[in-house]
Amino acid sequence: MTFDLETLSLNSPTNLWLEIPENQQTKIWEQSQAFSTDNRRWMAYLNRLSLKTFLPWFKEEYAQNAKVFPNSATLPSVWEVTNGTGICFNGKKLVLIPSEALDISELRVPQEWVDIPSWSADYYAAVQVNVEAGYIRIWGYTSAVNLKEKGTYDANERNYCLNKEDLISNFSILRIAAQVCPEEITKTETVPLAELSATQAENLIARLGNSQLINPRQAVPFTMWGALLEHGGWRQGLYEKRQGMQRQWSIRQWMQTGVSEFAQQFGWGSVDLQPSLASSRGTEAPTQETTLIKKITISGLEYHLSVKLRSNNQNRIWRFELRRATVGEMIPVGVKLMLLTEDLQPFDGNQAQAKKPVERIYVDVALGGEEEALVWKTEPVSDDYEYETLYL
Repeated sequence: MTFDLETLSLNSPTNLWLEIPENQQTKIWEQSQAFSTDNRRWMAYLNRLSLKTFLPWFKEEYAQNAKVFPNSATLPSVWEVTNGTGICFNGKKLVLIPSEALDISELRVPQEWVDIPSWSADYYAAVQVNVEAGYIRIWGYTSAVNLKEKGTYDANERNYCLNKEDLISNFSILRIAAQVCPEEITKTETVPLAELSATQAENLIARLGNSQLINPRQAVPFTMWGALLEHGGWRQGLYEKRQGMQRQWSIRQWMQTGVSEFAQQFGWGSVDLQPSLASSRGTEAPTQETTLIKKITISGLEYHLSVKLRSNNQNRIWRFELRRATVGEMIPVGVKLMLLTEDLQPFDGNQAQAKKPVERIYVDVALGGEEEALVWKTEPVSDDYEYETLYL
């Protein structure tokens, strides 16, 4: 069903009205099925409709560099547990808060988007979604500072609430304000979250991963909940658990049967190389050299991050290696590759840094027979980066 944009605009001329691409609605609905309950599927649908409608317009009218936060592949793990979609642009962050409610007396922002340090935004936009009529309406927005100063906190629902009268109804003012007052403070300080151990996170995922628990975000203190969500690897683990999925991030499994379809969405792939000769030290070479590869971008330059097994004896030795995507190009001075434990702690020999232009940097790590989890990271941080928990 189409709608009369001109008529609607006359009724609320300061609001932003955008037509949902009619030919995409079925596809977007099909992309919104992998969730634990009907309610989560519908909320994911509203979020994806809002994103697919708003982002192209926003990139054309406001910021060509606008992109999804943290990245498109991670969105299901966010929508499984809370409402909202983050968009980064020009060093700022905007969060769309969609709802199909007819009542637009207040904006309700989930606490996750305000109090998780890496999620907290500069602006929050209220989005009314009318699926039947085929439009979205941005009926107001606010800065984080205004939300905290004039809003109220609903402890029962864990939402920050702001009355319509305290919102800015004209979305174009966002751009004007950025031009007139570029130094305006729009973001608030956040309180540090709990520091979770790997065991604590595993126990939380086991408990909250039960899909019969309808509202996991209110089942534990927010400082623990926020810490669990902020760690991308743990949040993905929670999402997979609530879908009844087997672990998708086992490097050993990828080596044997190929990279999981789920992990491929995050950019992982594999190549099979000819077996190498045993080293001069007599170390046995694996019978087949499967190398896992992920393409990443650091400071505008393309790289390949690779993982391969160098020794398959009792002390398994894994190599994490960083190279430029183009053969022969050098890694600039200062680029660093790091490995961390699952709970983001460093360990001896966990990093390598380019102290001069080099073709590659790598970190070798020796693991025993038991499966262990590691997290990779680079400095400068790669584009669209989120913690990934890899099980080796």
